[in-house]
Amino acid sequence: MTIASYQTTQQPIAILGGNDLVIRSLLDNQQFYDPDGAAERLGISSASWPLFGLLWPSGVQLATQLASRPVCINERILEIGCGLGLASLVGQRRGARITASDRHPLARTFLKKNAHLNGLPTLKYRHGQWGTNGSEPCILDTDAELLSARYDLIIGSDLLYERGMAQDVASFINNHAYPSAEVWMMDPGRGYRPEFNRHMAAYGFQLQHNKQLRQTLEGTDGQIKEHQTRFQIFRRMGMDSLSEEQDILQS
Repeated sequence: MTIASYQTTQQPIAILGGNDLVIRSLLDNQQFYDPDGAAERLGISSASWPLFGLLWPSGVQLATQLASRPVCINERILEIGCGLGLASLVGQRRGARITASDRHPLARTFLKKNAHLNGLPTLKYRHGQWGTNGSEPCILDTDAELLSARYDLIIGSDLLYERGMAQDVASFINNHAYPSAEVWMMDPGRGYRPEFNRHMAAYGFQLQHNKQLRQTLEGTDGQIKEHQTRFQIFRRMGMDSLSEEQDILQS
């Protein structure tokens, strides 16, 4: 690797109920490439720069769960912190109306490549960044329009990996979820889940599903390892939905 490039690799990922997806990712967590400082201006350090471009077990679990969920034609789905966009690719392949989002300036590039590798149309992508303290990033840095819409289902994996992210991610979800919405979170257990759950409750989301998942995956070293991920589903009912439910109960 030179200072002007980064190395990548490709591997097939088995997805329940469909053909394997070929995913292009960074070779390892030692890669770094920010020649014009875009990542730095977006708050991405050299240490965290490669995280978007690696395949994480919780991301594979998210894609696996989405692969078995019935597709609702009119439902709008958003993946936040999509990284390589594995779950978004699965959703698109199944016909879902899904938008991928991330804050990394190269996420869109990798998403386009992975869609092409699997014979899929280019996914809808938006720049989505939490914890910005109100500062709006430059589109020249993001390489994408800023996320502004609201969605019926918001999904994400391994997003709570630093102090402060529990509140920031919950606030971001609240800003982009419809009053009646569902949220899927895959969390490998880095210690911030209880705080995140409290913030979600404050925004009116109730925890409906809470299950520990186990999965064996082959690591970059060729070793088979078991990974555990907590799968949580939150639901919030807006005032209109609550009124409709009350009418049904009283009828």
